[in-house]
Amino acid sequence: MARENLSDLLSFATVAKEGSFTRAAKRLGITQSALSHAMNGLEARLGLQLLNRSTRSVTPTEAGARLLRVVGPQFEQIEVELTALTELRDKPAGNIRITAPELAAQTVLWPALRKLLPEYPDITVEVVSSDVRTDIVAERFDAGIRVGEYVEKDMVAVCIAPPMRMAVVAVPAYFAERSPPREPEDLTGHRCINLARASRGDLFPWEFERAGREVAVRVAGQVAFSSLSLIREAALAGLGLAYLPEQEVMADVAAGRMVRVLEGWCEPFPSYHLYYPSRRQPAPAFTVLVEALRYRG
Repeated sequence: MARENLSDLLSFATVAKEGSFTRAAKRLGITQSALSHAMNGLEARLGLQLLNRSTRSVTPTEAGARLLRVVGPQFEQIEVELTALTELRDKPAGNIRITAPELAAQTVLWPALRKLLPEYPDITVEVVSSDVRTDIVAERFDAGIRVGEYVEKDMVAVCIAPPMRMAVVAVPAYFAERSPPREPEDLTGHRCINLARASRGDLFPWEFERAGREVAVRVAGQVAFSSLSLIREAALAGLGLAYLPEQEVMADVAAGRMVRVLEGWCEPFPSYHLYYPSRRQPAPAFTVLVEALRYRG
């Protein structure tokens, strides 16, 4: 096979998977014009159109899809084998892409990376903080982090943190003229600070459990944020009750800046898990990271 064909086939497979010349060019480290020229040349040599191009997306034609089914797995296998060669080095090396919620990235992932990376200078890690559920295979992530109960069954899931609990809190002044809620249903009579789900355009319900009884309450208030840190700041400003992970507010409760209510209704639930496709053979660098994150409590 001519060298230019091999290079152009790799470019084609990247464009087809990314669905974008811009993203593919960035991934390949070349200019968009060079990539477009390569695709035009490949199509001309084959006498076939491989890609449907529009202003919004790039998709394979029937011929392109057939070609992708053949060459795509081959390039992926080559990439796996090249990565596996790092086993022959003194220390693992390679790039790892992870998507994680902001809180998990701050409280679990970063502390592990801070210790791990100086010991393994040839490992590079890209962390994309997002609370949106991500298809890690389609988005080409090596792994994701999610609360355990939301991990798909076909994924390998590794527990990386102890069980979590939520806490309902407000500043003491908030209760100067209001009775604290004693049951979750009482929250409908209070001002609450909501957590917004940007991906779905709605608000998270406040979920509670006690002695096997589960209650989900839709609360109302003046503000909603997609950031947990901003919800905490709004609660400290006296704008209402906040529903936050326990570790986010325990220092405030201990210092008397906040008062906790409904504690008996906040039972522990499965915490953060690192997950990745079961069919993917982990590279040595990835295995090192998994072991650094694994919760052994």
